Amino acid sequence: SEGLDAVFARHQRWGEGVRAAVRAWGLPIQCADSGVYSPVLTGVIVPEGVDADAVRALIHQRFDCSLGTGLGKVKGRMFRIGHLGDVNDLQLIAAIAACEMGMKLSGVALAGSGVQAAMEYFAGHPARGALAKAA
Repeated sequence: SEGLDAVFARHQRWGEGVRAAVRAWGLPIQCADSGVYSPVLTGVIVPEGVDADAVRALIHQRFDCSLGTGLGKVKGRMFRIGHLGDVNDLQLIAAIAACEMGMKLSGVALAGSGVQAAMEYFAGHPARGALAKAA
C-alpha cells in the first residue's frame, strides 16, 4: 500500500545508515563503487588477519544477531549486514551495536562508533512520511 517508490527509498535510507556505521568504524565497504551499493545489504571487510566467520559466530552466540558470510574469494574476510524486509531503524542500530561489540571482543580496532554514526544518520534523515505522521 505504500508504493514501490517508498519501499525503494526506505531500503536506500537504511543502506546509507549502515554504511555510515561502517565508515565510522574505519573499515572498507565490500563494494568499491558507491554508485552501485546494494540497497539490501552491506559487506564489511575486516582487517587482515581477522577471521570474519569467527567474528560472525561470536556475534551470533553472544548477541543473537545473524549476519551473512563472505562468499567465494572473500569468504572469511568479510561479513554482510542485511537491511531489507521487516526491520526498522532501531533494529538496524541494534544489529550495528552487535557488530561493534563483537568486533571489539574479537580484538578489531575500530576508528569510531558506528552506532553513533547510524543514529546521527537516521535522526538527520527521517523516513519519508515520518514528519507528517508526527504532526
